[in-house]
Amino acid sequence: MKQLFQKIKQFIIDTIRFFTYDIWRISSIDSSVKRVGLYNLLKSFILAIRNIRGAQLNIRAGALTYSTLLSIVPVLAVLFAIARGFGFQNIVQSELFRYFSGQEALLQKAMGFIDQSIEYAKGGVFLGIGIVLLLYTVFSLLSKIESNFNDIWQIRRGRPYVRQFTDYLALVVITPVFLICNAGFSLLLSTAAGQEHILGWAIAPIAKSIPYLITILLFVFLYMYVPNTKVRFGSALFAGLFTGIAFQIFQMLYIGGQIWISKYNAIYGSFAALPLLLLWLQLSWFICLFGAELAFAHQNVSKFDFEQETKNISRRYRDFTLLTVMYLIVKRFETGETPYTADAISERYRIPTQLTSDTLDTLLKIGLVAETPAEDDKVVPAYIPARDIGRLSVGDLFERVDTYGSEDFRIDIKNDFAQEWQTILNLRETAYNRKNTVLIQDL
Repeated sequence: MKQLFQKIKQFIIDTIRFFTYDIWRISSIDSSVKRVGLYNLLKSFILAIRNIRGAQLNIRAGALTYSTLLSIVPVLAVLFAIARGFGFQNIVQSELFRYFSGQEALLQKAMGFIDQSIEYAKGGVFLGIGIVLLLYTVFSLLSKIESNFNDIWQIRRGRPYVRQFTDYLALVVITPVFLICNAGFSLLLSTAAGQEHILGWAIAPIAKSIPYLITILLFVFLYMYVPNTKVRFGSALFAGLFTGIAFQIFQMLYIGGQIWISKYNAIYGSFAALPLLLLWLQLSWFICLFGAELAFAHQNVSKFDFEQETKNISRRYRDFTLLTVMYLIVKRFETGETPYTADAISERYRIPTQLTSDTLDTLLKIGLVAETPAEDDKVVPAYIPARDIGRLSVGDLFERVDTYGSEDFRIDIKNDFAQEWQTILNLRETAYNRKNTVLIQDL
């Protein structure tokens, strides 16, 4: 019995070590492609779950819930105004009721405000001001969604205002058209599935799976289209599959739990729909944002190889990486070849991609490299020297690294610690002068 407990204990210890340490050191060079692919999926889930708190997904979901609640009537008003132009507002309404089953009461109340919003938009003090305000509210919500996705993807710059206007307007126009096409496609499949022949029996399972497929496709579209970066289809599909299925399961649990939470009706009366809507929105946005985190983790999973080592990297190895990456960029520029991207440097020279990203970020901050559009991908940046390589020495590199940042503190370096400060300066000067004449391109 004691041996059994010992084996179980050792198994648990080995499992924890594997998922916290060993799995992050496995690469395609060390194992088969299929096994590495499976490990990458596991690592993606681990990273996404681990980063729930770091990315503040609960806070982001709450902020989007508030923004959605304020924007729900203008968004629906714009959608119905476009659908009314096609003459299909009834189809759009039925599709919304079918897709957001469980929120019929609130949607019915919202419908009462939509006509008033459209009439106000048409009859404002200045013609067209009401329409502009409606569109501004819709675009503001979409901008907040993009901002949250960009933060998850660690993207510093969002879309320019012109691209925001064109992209968001296209999305607003396409949405009701998509709902109309979806309604027609679903009706066609339902009609075929009801036929008493072999084709009908074959189509019936497809018709039942349509809500799942539509939800998955919507999430895949969101994860590819919303972030202001290039998202690989495989990563968006992986996140969309998980998120779409999770959202549909949540919908079924929510609808099935209406009886369990009916006690809210006794407390809030007709007002009970509001806290239930807030709960539904909060959890829906959390699932959506977790999917964005999952897509980011899957696409960038290699950046977290040797994660612990990268966090605890020694001073001399960080300096070595700085000099190595700077040398590669300089030599690439000197020979007139295509500039390196961060991924190209990592893949070719087996540098952990997180370490490469941190190194390039440092070189950008100290002004020794500059970003330029890559030839094969205008979204992903490549890197070139930002100074004359004929005058860029090893000493220049490390002097810039050493002096970057603030030194404006109250420590008395003129009297109390003058000797210590001078010692540091002498050490640095010795290190710089020793190789000051060696150009990086000549290494």
